[in-house]
Amino acid sequence: MTRSLSRLVVAEPDELRPVLWAALANFLLLGSYFVIRPLRDEMGVAGGVGNLPWLFLGTLLGMLLLHPFYTALVGRLPRRRFVPLAYAFFIANLIVFWALFRALPEASGIWTGRVFFIWTSVFNLFVVSIFWSLMADLFRPGRAARLFGFVAVGGTLGAAAGSGATAVLASRLPPTDLLLLAAALLGTAVVAAWRLAGAAAALGPGAGEPAAAADDAPVGGRILDGIRAALSSPYLIGIVIYMLLYTVTSTFLYFQQAAIVDAGLADRAARTVFFARVDLAVNLITAFTQVFLTGRIVRRIGIALALAALPLVSLLGFAAIGLAPTLAVIAVVQVLRRSSNYALARPCREMLYTVVPRSAKYKAKNFIDTTVYRIGDQAGAWTSSAVMAVGPGAVLLAAVAAPLTLLWLGVGLWLGRRHIESAGAPDGPPPAAVQS
Repeated sequence: MTRSLSRLVVAEPDELRPVLWAALANFLLLGSYFVIRPLRDEMGVAGGVGNLPWLFLGTLLGMLLLHPFYTALVGRLPRRRFVPLAYAFFIANLIVFWALFRALPEASGIWTGRVFFIWTSVFNLFVVSIFWSLMADLFRPGRAARLFGFVAVGGTLGAAAGSGATAVLASRLPPTDLLLLAAALLGTAVVAAWRLAGAAAALGPGAGEPAAAADDAPVGGRILDGIRAALSSPYLIGIVIYMLLYTVTSTFLYFQQAAIVDAGLADRAARTVFFARVDLAVNLITAFTQVFLTGRIVRRIGIALALAALPLVSLLGFAAIGLAPTLAVIAVVQVLRRSSNYALARPCREMLYTVVPRSAKYKAKNFIDTTVYRIGDQAGAWTSSAVMAVGPGAVLLAAVAAPLTLLWLGVGLWLGRRHIESAGAPDGPPPAAVQS
């Protein structure tokens, strides 16, 4: 196993156990989410494409409500306690939704589906953000640069397994029964995360690295520390802007996808299968890229160009949809854009947090990953609705998206350069300039 893994990940022998537990935890987390993601997307279409901006507003309000509770939990409990507690909360929610869908009459299903859409949009950001906060806390920049790509592969394979399971099972059993599968996967992820923390704590520091993994003390501080940190550090402000531009343009594409699928597929099961197949294609391509290409690409072009690649793909994708807004084109654009995000932009974006203080890794990062993300969603949702009300949505959205993607590309280049400067030597500590 050691020889086989050495061909896929540059890891020291004592790093294999924690990196395998990390990859397994990520596999289970994203597997859980991608089991229910097609259900969320189908319920959003069934509730009316015109109502999607209100669902995005509800999601933002849900984020604003949940974030203070999360920061209070992080400030008072060590990670070995708050990580399982946070995941247990979402497991209980999944079981409650399953019971509601089974017990309520079909006439109330649309409203229950809308609530589920909002909840799922909150769930996916929180569970993933918590995991990568843990990763940034356990591994310093040198190890992160070598190991995070392999950990991301675990998540991609889990996403492919989850979306594949839904694509196969959604037409064979009541789709809402898949919520129990998602709950079981999330519960198993808690065990893997606990084993990961134990294995990482046994690691010695790398060359020039502080021993970050052993620090399990509560983060401390106040509820609004994450917001203050995110808006007071130029480096973190850059990440905020990068995230906003990513989510605004993602929402543009999501609305185009919803409109095209609503017009092209009338059957609800067919729509669920379409969404699941797109997810499956995204994750298979991403897995192949992460295993064989991501490390080579990042080493060859650097983190700055890797962060800039996704805006460039997005710019080309909007142009293609503007010319031909069809099911085939939206599927291809979504597959290419999302696989570029997961294979390149996402691992590099997580590496950006390895050079910030520990409090910012949990509080500022969670604020950016959840609340800022959904603020971008909200801006994109209402902009999309306004543009689609004026005229041909695909053409006008492409025109609106073009300058945003160019700005996004520039921010990615700037962040990559700042990260390299902040990390100094590959395993060196961050300078005070990055600290918030």
